[in-house]
Amino acid sequence: MRAMLFVNLCAALAILASVFSGAVSSGAERNAIARWIMYVGTYTRPPSKGIYSCRFDPATGKVTLIGVAAETDNPSFLAIHPNQRFIYAVNETSTYRGESAGSISAFAIDAGTGKLRLLNQVSSRGPGPCHVTVDKSGKWVFAANYDGGSIAAFPVRPDGSLGEASTFVQHQGSSVNRERQGEPHAHAVTISPDNRFLLVADLGLDRVFAYRMDPTGREFSPGNAPFAPLAAGSGPRHTAFRPDGKTVYVINEMLSTLTAFGYDSARGGLRELQTVSTLPAGFTGNNSTAEIAVHPNRRFLYGSNRGHDSIAIFLIDEGKGTLTAAGHASTLGHTPRNFAIDPTGQYLIAANQDSSNIVVFRIDPKAGGLTPTGATLEIPYPVCVAFVAASTPR
Repeated sequence: MRAMLFVNLCAALAILASVFSGAVSSGAERNAIARWIMYVGTYTRPPSKGIYSCRFDPATGKVTLIGVAAETDNPSFLAIHPNQRFIYAVNETSTYRGESAGSISAFAIDAGTGKLRLLNQVSSRGPGPCHVTVDKSGKWVFAANYDGGSIAAFPVRPDGSLGEASTFVQHQGSSVNRERQGEPHAHAVTISPDNRFLLVADLGLDRVFAYRMDPTGREFSPGNAPFAPLAAGSGPRHTAFRPDGKTVYVINEMLSTLTAFGYDSARGGLRELQTVSTLPAGFTGNNSTAEIAVHPNRRFLYGSNRGHDSIAIFLIDEGKGTLTAAGHASTLGHTPRNFAIDPTGQYLIAANQDSSNIVVFRIDPKAGGLTPTGATLEIPYPVCVAFVAASTPR
Protein backbone atom coordinates (compact mmCIF):
# COMPACT_ATOMS: atom_id res chain seq x y z
CA MET A 1 0.00 0.00 0.00
CA ARG A 2 2.80 2.40 0.96
CA ALA A 3 4.68 1.47 -2.22
CA MET A 4 1.61 2.23 -4.32
CA LEU A 5 1.15 5.61 -2.57
CA PHE A 6 4.82 6.37 -3.14
CA VAL A 7 4.52 5.59 -6.86
CA ASN A 8 1.37 7.71 -7.16
CA LEU A 9 3.06 10.55 -5.32
CA CYS A 10 6.10 10.38 -7.60
CA ALA A 11 3.85 10.39 -10.65
CA ALA A 12 2.00 13.42 -9.35
CA LEU A 13 5.25 15.23 -8.67
CA ALA A 14 6.50 14.38 -12.15
CA ILE A 15 3.34 15.84 -13.67
CA LEU A 16 3.70 19.00 -11.59
CA ALA A 17 7.35 19.30 -12.59
CA SER A 18 6.38 18.92 -16.24
CA VAL A 19 3.67 21.55 -15.94
CA PHE A 20 5.98 23.93 -14.10
CA SER A 21 8.73 23.43 -16.65
CA GLY A 22 6.33 24.27 -19.44
CA ALA A 23 4.95 27.22 -17.52
CA VAL A 24 8.33 28.89 -17.24
CA SER A 25 9.58 27.99 -20.68
CA SER A 26 8.34 31.14 -22.38
CA GLY A 27 9.63 34.65 -21.70
CA ALA A 28 6.14 36.06 -21.28
CA GLU A 29 5.25 33.52 -18.60
CA ARG A 30 8.54 34.04 -16.81
CA ASN A 31 7.67 37.73 -16.65
CA ALA A 32 4.24 36.83 -15.29
CA ILE A 33 5.68 35.10 -12.23
CA ALA A 34 8.58 37.52 -11.68
CA ARG A 35 8.66 40.06 -8.88
CA TRP A 36 9.86 43.61 -9.27
CA ILE A 37 11.04 46.42 -7.07
CA MET A 38 9.52 49.75 -8.02
CA TYR A 39 11.51 52.85 -7.09
CA VAL A 40 9.77 56.19 -6.75
CA GLY A 41 11.60 59.50 -6.94
CA THR A 42 10.00 62.45 -5.16
CA TYR A 43 10.24 66.13 -4.41
CA THR A 44 11.49 66.28 -0.84
CA ARG A 45 9.09 68.75 0.64
CA PRO A 46 8.07 67.42 4.06
CA PRO A 47 7.16 64.68 4.72
CA SER A 48 9.04 63.23 1.73
CA LYS A 49 12.58 62.02 2.43
CA GLY A 50 13.91 60.92 -0.98
CA ILE A 51 13.63 57.71 -3.01
CA TYR A 52 11.06 55.14 -1.93
CA SER A 53 10.96 51.44 -2.80
CA CYS A 54 7.93 49.17 -3.29
CA ARG A 55 7.29 45.57 -4.26
CA PHE A 56 5.29 45.10 -7.45
CA ASP A 57 3.60 41.80 -8.33
CA PRO A 58 2.66 41.63 -12.04
CA ALA A 59 0.55 38.53 -11.45
CA THR A 60 -1.94 40.67 -9.52
CA GLY A 61 -0.92 44.29 -10.11
CA LYS A 62 -0.50 44.70 -6.36
CA VAL A 63 2.03 47.23 -5.13
CA THR A 64 3.33 47.26 -1.54
CA LEU A 65 5.42 49.97 0.07
CA ILE A 66 8.77 48.84 1.49
CA GLY A 67 9.85 52.28 2.72
CA VAL A 68 12.52 54.91 2.19
CA ALA A 69 15.26 53.39 0.04
CA ALA A 70 17.60 56.38 0.31
CA GLU A 71 17.39 59.86 1.73
CA THR A 72 18.47 62.41 -0.88
CA ASP A 73 17.35 65.88 -2.04
CA ASN A 74 14.72 66.19 -4.76
CA PRO A 75 15.42 62.97 -6.71
CA SER A 76 12.97 64.03 -9.43
CA PHE A 77 14.16 61.62 -12.12
CA LEU A 78 15.70 58.15 -11.93
CA ALA A 79 17.59 55.95 -14.38
CA ILE A 80 18.50 52.28 -14.01
CA HIS A 81 21.84 50.89 -15.20
CA PRO A 82 21.49 48.11 -17.82
CA ASN A 83 22.97 45.58 -15.37
CA GLN A 84 20.20 46.42 -12.85
CA ARG A 85 22.76 46.87 -10.07
CA PHE A 86 22.89 50.67 -9.97
CA ILE A 87 20.43 53.55 -10.02
CA TYR A 88 21.15 57.20 -10.82
CA ALA A 89 19.09 60.15 -9.59
CA VAL A 90 19.15 63.84 -10.38
CA ASN A 91 19.13 66.06 -7.34
CA GLU A 92 17.04 68.93 -8.67
CA THR A 93 18.60 71.80 -6.73
CA SER A 94 20.19 75.11 -7.70
CA THR A 95 23.30 74.99 -5.51
CA TYR A 96 25.88 72.26 -5.03
CA ARG A 97 28.99 72.80 -2.91
CA GLY A 98 28.84 76.54 -3.46
CA GLU A 99 28.42 76.48 -7.23
CA SER A 100 25.37 77.16 -9.39
CA ALA A 101 24.52 73.54 -10.07
CA GLY A 102 22.53 70.56 -8.96
CA SER A 103 23.98 67.08 -8.63
CA ILE A 104 23.72 63.49 -9.81
CA SER A 105 23.71 60.71 -7.20
CA ALA A 106 24.81 57.13 -7.87
CA PHE A 107 23.42 54.28 -5.75
CA ALA A 108 24.03 50.55 -5.50
CA ILE A 109 20.82 48.48 -5.46
CA ASP A 110 20.07 45.73 -2.98
CA ALA A 111 17.56 43.75 -5.03
CA GLY A 112 16.54 41.73 -1.99
CA THR A 113 15.67 44.48 0.46
CA GLY A 114 15.06 47.34 -1.97
CA LYS A 115 17.53 49.53 -0.08
CA LEU A 116 19.94 51.84 -1.91
CA ARG A 117 23.52 52.55 -0.88
CA LEU A 118 25.00 55.88 -1.92
CA LEU A 119 28.15 55.41 -4.00
CA ASN A 120 28.92 59.06 -4.71
CA GLN A 121 27.53 62.37 -5.89
CA VAL A 122 28.88 64.70 -8.56
CA SER A 123 28.01 68.16 -9.84
CA SER A 124 25.50 68.19 -12.70
CA ARG A 125 27.39 71.25 -14.05
CA GLY A 126 24.22 73.34 -14.18
CA PRO A 127 21.31 74.33 -11.91
CA GLY A 128 18.04 72.43 -11.82
CA PRO A 129 18.93 69.02 -13.32
CA CYS A 130 15.64 67.34 -14.24
CA HIS A 131 16.47 64.27 -16.33
CA VAL A 132 19.09 61.52 -16.34
CA THR A 133 19.68 58.49 -18.55
CA VAL A 134 22.27 55.72 -19.00
CA ASP A 135 23.60 54.70 -22.40
CA LYS A 136 23.09 51.13 -23.58
CA SER A 137 26.71 50.15 -22.89
CA GLY A 138 26.30 51.19 -19.26
CA LYS A 139 29.47 53.26 -19.48
CA TRP A 140 27.96 56.75 -19.63
CA VAL A 141 25.32 58.76 -17.81
CA PHE A 142 23.81 61.87 -19.39
CA ALA A 143 21.93 64.64 -17.59
CA ALA A 144 19.82 67.63 -18.66
CA ASN A 145 19.96 70.80 -16.56
CA TYR A 146 16.62 72.60 -16.92
CA ASP A 147 17.47 75.86 -15.19
CA GLY A 148 20.94 75.96 -16.69
CA GLY A 149 19.88 75.02 -20.24
CA SER A 150 22.76 72.58 -20.56
CA ILE A 151 23.65 68.89 -20.82
CA ALA A 152 26.58 66.89 -19.47
CA ALA A 153 28.08 63.40 -19.76
CA PHE A 154 29.55 61.41 -16.86
CA PRO A 155 31.71 58.27 -17.06
CA VAL A 156 30.47 55.26 -15.08
CA ARG A 157 33.22 53.60 -13.06
CA PRO A 158 33.40 49.80 -12.65
CA ASP A 159 31.83 50.02 -9.19
CA GLY A 160 28.87 52.02 -10.56
CA SER A 161 29.99 55.37 -9.15
CA LEU A 162 30.30 58.41 -11.42
CA GLY A 163 33.31 60.37 -12.54
CA GLU A 164 33.13 64.13 -12.93
CA ALA A 165 31.52 65.43 -16.12
CA SER A 166 33.72 64.71 -19.13
CA THR A 167 31.66 66.69 -21.65
CA PHE A 168 29.44 69.73 -21.24
CA VAL A 169 27.28 71.60 -23.76
CA GLN A 170 25.59 74.93 -23.03
CA HIS A 171 22.55 75.81 -25.16
CA GLN A 172 21.94 79.43 -26.21
CA GLY A 173 18.91 81.40 -27.33
CA SER A 174 15.21 81.89 -26.57
CA SER A 175 11.75 81.49 -28.09
CA VAL A 176 8.42 83.30 -28.22
CA ASN A 177 7.10 82.96 -24.66
CA ARG A 178 9.27 85.39 -22.72
CA GLU A 179 8.02 84.13 -19.36
CA ARG A 180 8.82 80.47 -19.99
CA GLN A 181 11.23 80.64 -22.92
CA GLY A 182 13.48 83.61 -22.31
CA GLU A 183 16.46 81.26 -22.11
CA PRO A 184 17.28 77.61 -22.88
CA HIS A 185 15.75 74.87 -20.73
CA ALA A 186 17.16 71.44 -21.60
CA HIS A 187 14.52 69.01 -20.36
CA ALA A 188 15.50 65.47 -21.39
CA VAL A 189 18.25 63.42 -23.02
CA THR A 190 17.09 60.37 -25.00
CA ILE A 191 19.50 57.86 -26.53
CA SER A 192 18.81 56.38 -29.95
CA PRO A 193 18.24 52.60 -30.17
CA ASP A 194 21.61 52.13 -31.88
CA ASN A 195 23.39 54.13 -29.14
CA ARG A 196 24.81 56.57 -31.69
CA PHE A 197 22.82 59.76 -31.11
CA LEU A 198 21.48 61.80 -28.21
CA LEU A 199 18.22 63.67 -28.70
CA VAL A 200 17.83 66.63 -26.35
CA ALA A 201 14.46 68.32 -25.96
CA ASP A 202 14.90 71.99 -25.05
CA LEU A 203 11.67 73.56 -23.80
CA GLY A 204 13.09 77.09 -23.90
CA LEU A 205 14.19 76.94 -27.52
CA ASP A 206 11.36 74.89 -29.13
CA ARG A 207 13.97 72.54 -30.56
CA VAL A 208 15.04 68.92 -30.32
CA PHE A 209 18.80 68.74 -30.77
CA ALA A 210 20.63 65.73 -32.19
CA TYR A 211 24.15 65.04 -30.94
CA ARG A 212 26.41 62.34 -32.34
CA MET A 213 28.22 60.22 -29.76
CA ASP A 214 31.75 59.17 -30.57
CA PRO A 215 32.46 55.40 -30.36
CA THR A 216 33.91 55.72 -26.86
CA GLY A 217 31.05 57.90 -25.57
CA ARG A 218 33.58 60.36 -24.17
CA GLU A 219 32.16 63.30 -26.11
CA PHE A 220 29.33 64.27 -28.40
CA SER A 221 28.95 66.83 -31.16
CA PRO A 222 26.12 68.18 -33.34
CA GLY A 223 24.89 65.64 -35.88
CA ASN A 224 24.51 66.22 -39.61
CA ALA A 225 21.00 67.49 -38.86
CA PRO A 226 21.76 69.45 -35.66
CA PHE A 227 18.19 70.15 -34.56
CA ALA A 228 14.50 69.87 -35.44
CA PRO A 229 12.25 72.86 -34.76
CA LEU A 230 8.85 72.62 -33.09
CA ALA A 231 5.96 75.06 -33.48
CA ALA A 232 6.65 78.32 -31.65
CA GLY A 233 5.64 78.10 -28.00
CA SER A 234 5.42 74.29 -27.98
CA GLY A 235 7.88 73.72 -25.15
CA PRO A 236 9.22 70.23 -26.02
CA ARG A 237 9.73 68.26 -22.81
CA HIS A 238 10.40 64.52 -23.28
CA THR A 239 10.96 62.25 -26.27
CA ALA A 240 10.41 58.55 -26.90
CA PHE A 241 11.55 56.24 -29.69
CA ARG A 242 9.34 53.58 -31.17
CA PRO A 243 11.27 50.33 -30.55
CA ASP A 244 12.02 49.86 -34.26
CA GLY A 245 13.91 53.18 -34.24
CA LYS A 246 12.05 54.59 -37.25
CA THR A 247 9.86 57.08 -35.39
CA VAL A 248 10.41 59.52 -32.53
CA TYR A 249 7.64 61.14 -30.52
CA VAL A 250 7.96 64.44 -28.63
CA ILE A 251 5.54 65.62 -25.96
CA ASN A 252 5.22 69.40 -25.87
CA GLU A 253 4.55 70.74 -22.38
CA MET A 254 3.27 74.22 -23.15
CA LEU A 255 0.90 73.58 -26.06
CA SER A 256 -0.26 70.14 -24.82
CA THR A 257 0.61 68.44 -28.08
CA LEU A 258 2.48 65.40 -29.35
CA THR A 259 4.68 65.56 -32.45
CA ALA A 260 5.65 62.47 -34.45
CA PHE A 261 8.92 62.56 -36.40
CA GLY A 262 10.37 60.16 -38.91
CA TYR A 263 13.91 59.33 -37.76
CA ASP A 264 16.97 59.04 -40.01
CA SER A 265 19.30 56.78 -38.05
CA ALA A 266 22.26 57.51 -40.35
CA ARG A 267 22.18 61.27 -39.73
CA GLY A 268 20.22 61.60 -36.51
CA GLY A 269 17.75 63.63 -38.54
CA LEU A 270 14.09 64.27 -37.69
CA ARG A 271 11.31 64.87 -40.24
CA GLU A 272 7.99 66.05 -38.83
CA LEU A 273 5.07 63.77 -39.68
CA GLN A 274 2.22 65.01 -37.51
CA THR A 275 1.25 67.04 -34.46
CA VAL A 276 -1.84 66.15 -32.39
CA SER A 277 -3.43 67.44 -29.18
CA THR A 278 -3.17 65.48 -25.94
CA LEU A 279 -6.50 66.95 -24.76
CA PRO A 280 -10.11 66.03 -25.54
CA ALA A 281 -12.06 68.35 -27.84
CA GLY A 282 -13.69 71.21 -25.94
CA PHE A 283 -11.36 71.19 -22.92
CA THR A 284 -10.76 74.81 -21.84
CA GLY A 285 -8.90 74.52 -18.52
CA ASN A 286 -5.21 75.04 -17.84
CA ASN A 287 -3.00 72.11 -18.77
CA SER A 288 0.61 71.14 -19.30
CA THR A 289 1.99 67.78 -20.36
CA ALA A 290 4.76 65.77 -18.73
CA GLU A 291 5.68 62.15 -19.58
CA ILE A 292 5.53 60.12 -22.78
CA ALA A 293 5.98 56.37 -23.35
CA VAL A 294 5.62 53.89 -26.20
CA HIS A 295 4.30 50.46 -25.28
CA PRO A 296 6.81 47.64 -25.94
CA ASN A 297 4.41 46.15 -28.50
CA ARG A 298 4.90 49.35 -30.59
CA ARG A 299 1.13 49.78 -31.04
CA PHE A 300 0.26 52.27 -28.28
CA LEU A 301 1.57 55.61 -27.09
CA TYR A 302 0.72 57.35 -23.81
CA GLY A 303 1.18 60.93 -22.58
CA SER A 304 0.30 62.58 -19.28
CA ASN A 305 -1.81 65.73 -18.86
CA ARG A 306 -1.38 67.90 -15.77
CA GLY A 307 -4.55 69.94 -15.33
CA HIS A 308 -6.84 67.58 -17.19
CA ASP A 309 -5.17 64.99 -14.91
CA SER A 310 -5.27 62.16 -17.39
CA ILE A 311 -3.27 59.78 -19.51
CA ALA A 312 -3.89 60.42 -23.21
CA ILE A 313 -4.01 57.19 -25.23
CA PHE A 314 -2.98 56.92 -28.89
CA LEU A 315 -2.83 54.14 -31.44
CA ILE A 316 0.31 54.01 -33.59
CA ASP A 317 -0.04 53.29 -37.29
CA GLU A 318 2.20 50.29 -37.89
CA GLY A 319 3.46 51.46 -41.27
CA LYS A 320 3.52 55.26 -40.99
CA GLY A 321 4.18 55.71 -37.28
CA THR A 322 1.46 58.37 -37.08
CA LEU A 323 -0.98 58.66 -34.17
CA THR A 324 -4.74 58.29 -33.75
CA ALA A 325 -6.36 59.48 -30.52
CA ALA A 326 -7.99 56.61 -28.61
CA GLY A 327 -9.29 58.36 -25.48
CA HIS A 328 -8.20 59.42 -22.02
CA ALA A 329 -8.03 57.79 -18.60
CA SER A 330 -8.29 59.83 -15.41
CA THR A 331 -5.22 59.29 -13.22
CA LEU A 332 -7.45 59.44 -10.12
CA GLY A 333 -5.21 62.11 -8.66
CA HIS A 334 -3.73 65.52 -9.33
CA THR A 335 -0.79 66.49 -11.54
CA PRO A 336 0.46 63.21 -13.06
CA ARG A 337 4.08 64.20 -13.50
CA ASN A 338 5.39 60.81 -14.55
CA PHE A 339 4.19 57.31 -15.31
CA ALA A 340 5.82 54.05 -16.33
CA ILE A 341 4.82 50.86 -18.10
CA ASP A 342 5.85 47.85 -16.01
CA PRO A 343 8.44 45.42 -17.47
CA THR A 344 5.76 42.88 -18.48
CA GLY A 345 3.77 45.46 -20.45
CA GLN A 346 0.60 44.63 -18.54
CA TYR A 347 0.31 47.72 -16.36
CA LEU A 348 0.76 51.48 -16.42
CA ILE A 349 1.66 53.09 -13.09
CA ALA A 350 0.84 56.81 -12.76
CA ALA A 351 2.53 59.07 -10.19
CA ASN A 352 0.24 61.93 -9.15
CA GLN A 353 2.57 64.57 -7.73
CA ASP A 354 0.13 66.95 -6.04
CA SER A 355 -2.23 64.36 -4.56
CA SER A 356 0.69 62.20 -3.37
CA ASN A 357 -0.71 58.95 -4.74
CA ILE A 358 0.33 56.27 -7.19
CA VAL A 359 -2.35 54.43 -9.17
CA VAL A 360 -2.00 51.15 -11.08
CA PHE A 361 -3.89 50.64 -14.38
CA ARG A 362 -4.23 47.45 -16.42
CA ILE A 363 -3.44 47.89 -20.11
CA ASP A 364 -5.87 46.41 -22.64
CA PRO A 365 -3.48 44.42 -24.89
CA LYS A 366 -5.75 44.82 -27.93
CA ALA A 367 -6.91 48.43 -27.73
CA GLY A 368 -4.42 50.05 -25.35
CA GLY A 369 -7.10 51.29 -22.95
CA LEU A 370 -6.43 51.74 -19.24
CA THR A 371 -8.54 50.33 -16.42
CA PRO A 372 -7.80 51.03 -12.72
CA THR A 373 -6.93 47.83 -10.89
CA GLY A 374 -7.86 49.29 -7.51
CA ALA A 375 -4.21 49.15 -6.42
CA THR A 376 -3.03 52.50 -5.06
CA LEU A 377 -0.21 53.71 -2.87
CA GLU A 378 0.36 56.90 -0.90
CA ILE A 379 3.84 58.37 -1.33
CA PRO A 380 4.53 62.09 -0.81
CA TYR A 381 5.05 64.11 -4.00
CA PRO A 382 5.92 61.24 -6.37
CA VAL A 383 7.52 62.38 -9.62
CA CYS A 384 9.26 59.36 -11.19
CA VAL A 385 8.79 55.57 -11.32
CA ALA A 386 11.44 52.98 -12.29
CA PHE A 387 11.61 49.16 -12.08
CA VAL A 388 14.33 46.69 -11.11
CA ALA A 389 14.09 42.88 -11.03
CA ALA A 390 13.79 41.69 -7.42
CA SER A 391 15.70 38.87 -5.77
CA THR A 392 14.89 36.81 -2.69
CA PRO A 393 15.48 38.98 0.41
CA ARG A 394 18.60 37.99 2.35
